[in-house]
Amino acid sequence: MKIAVIDIGGTMIKAGVFEKGKVTGMQSVPTEALLGGKAVIEKAAELVRSMPSCSAIGISTAGQVDMKTGNIIYANDNFPGYTGARVRSVFERKFGVSVAVENDVNAAAVGEGKYGAGRKRKDFLMLTYGTGIGGAIVLDGKLYHGSSCSAGEFGGIVTHPADIVREKVFSGCYENYGSASALVKRVERIRPELTDGEKIFKQIGDTAVKKEVDAWMDEITYGLVSLIHVFNPSAVILGGGVMSQKSLVDGIRKRVMPLLAGGFEKTEILGAELKNSAGLMGAAVLAEEKLKIKTAKSHHMKEESL
Repeated sequence: MKIAVIDIGGTMIKAGVFEKGKVTGMQSVPTEALLGGKAVIEKAAELVRSMPSCSAIGISTAGQVDMKTGNIIYANDNFPGYTGARVRSVFERKFGVSVAVENDVNAAAVGEGKYGAGRKRKDFLMLTYGTGIGGAIVLDGKLYHGSSCSAGEFGGIVTHPADIVREKVFSGCYENYGSASALVKRVERIRPELTDGEKIFKQIGDTAVKKEVDAWMDEITYGLVSLIHVFNPSAVILGGGVMSQKSLVDGIRKRVMPLLAGGFEKTEILGAELKNSAGLMGAAVLAEEKLKIKTAKSHHMKEESL
């Protein structure tokens, strides 16, 4: 069974074909999100048209997603016209197959849960560190979506209450200090030429740069300690491009463990294993589940009609 998988990100749209536990035929195009939600969806559809015929479609996407309807509940101003987009129904109409749509971090957690660092774990958290901080909650083997499909906004944890500004969303919050963007801002103040994480870690031997990285790792630690004490997960999985640095995950682990209360010390701090394919793999898992449900219902209806 082949499944077309798509990952709609703020910068790129990635796509491929999932079959037998692997994604092949990977391709990508710039999202060009400022063109609007309708244009982005059509770009993604063009990628599907270029693939072999598939039994289902799995879509991982930026934005808050109503997993029951496949609609976008909310997307920020970087994605104009995407809020309210009926992604699932558009793809079902265009291609006539079952379609699963999920938030990108939730999809990545599903992928890691079946094929990556979360294998055989029923309870874990996943965080991705990039422009902001994304999060996903897996409880008893299932995604926890919250009352309005918005659970896991870990970037909104208040870690600096003194910096809160009334009417300013996320002021004083975790993602302003622990995201990859926050790291770049810290380092640019002393080394303006270091404009991304890759450049920063190439200069980690510079004492001044290392000092800023260490302070940023402390910020990450503050949020993780709070989350572990709230959820008591078996593991916390750290993702996002910046976390590909193994020394970074190790350093965070060493900072977190001494700060945990008794009974929480068994929590593991792990690096994501699937890297950029996590969302695609998770979208495939969700599409498989949706297809199985549809097939089972179809068989049931046939039996009733006999």
